[in-house]
Amino acid sequence: MTLPALTAVDFGGPQDAPLLVLGPSLGTSVAALWSNAARLLATRHRVIGFDLPGHGGSPPPVEAFTMADLAHAVDAVAMSYAAGPYHYAGVSAGGAVGLELLLEHADRIATAALICTGAKIRTAEAWSERARNVRRNGTSAMTESARITWFSAGFPLRDPDTAAALLESLRETSAEGYAATCEALGQFDVRDRLTTIGGDVIAIAGAEDIATPPSSLLYLAEHIPRCDYLEIAQTAHLAPAEQPELIAQELLALTQRSPA
Repeated sequence: MTLPALTAVDFGGPQDAPLLVLGPSLGTSVAALWSNAARLLATRHRVIGFDLPGHGGSPPPVEAFTMADLAHAVDAVAMSYAAGPYHYAGVSAGGAVGLELLLEHADRIATAALICTGAKIRTAEAWSERARNVRRNGTSAMTESARITWFSAGFPLRDPDTAAALLESLRETSAEGYAATCEALGQFDVRDRLTTIGGDVIAIAGAEDIATPPSSLLYLAEHIPRCDYLEIAQTAHLAPAEQPELIAQELLALTQRSPA
């Protein structure tokens, strides 16, 4: 199996600082989701991100892949920046990648932040239906549901530029990249493996997230041995975009406890 091709985005930071890798959500580019938080994180870390297949700068996939395949591809990207352990933070699909990294590359992950995600997200049938819809109608068909799911009440008025950039990244995502990621999420279920995860982990929930509600993150915190839990008020599914300062603060506190 050829690993999916992922494009890295370099957010800067000191070349000799510990590496922090940022993962995006389905339908978003890593730059649209993480840029504001990444600027704060780059004061103490070399910060890079990656785009999912067919998202942002990454090419569309040429074959099906799993979330574990994505984790192997992300680790390969990270290895091109740092030979040793690195920190990881991912949102939704990016959080699922983080769980696979913790399971498949435990020796490489110094700390992990699992944001607005879950050990299993929705049902395989729901993801298959969404994949069919997007292949028929394109990613623009998801715009209205994204407005409801991604943002808490009032956020598009508080930060219209960030909200617009995120919706534009959705429209620019390739239908095949989005659909293939849906299918990978449909297969993803690591609930029975969570107790084997070691290292320092934080599960961060948005109080207004209807896609991966706080109960999904509480489940992670209750089953991963060294996992803290944080719930952020007035926040929906894309917490780093809505609360960049708070997310950066929490990530810096986590990475200082367990430096790479």
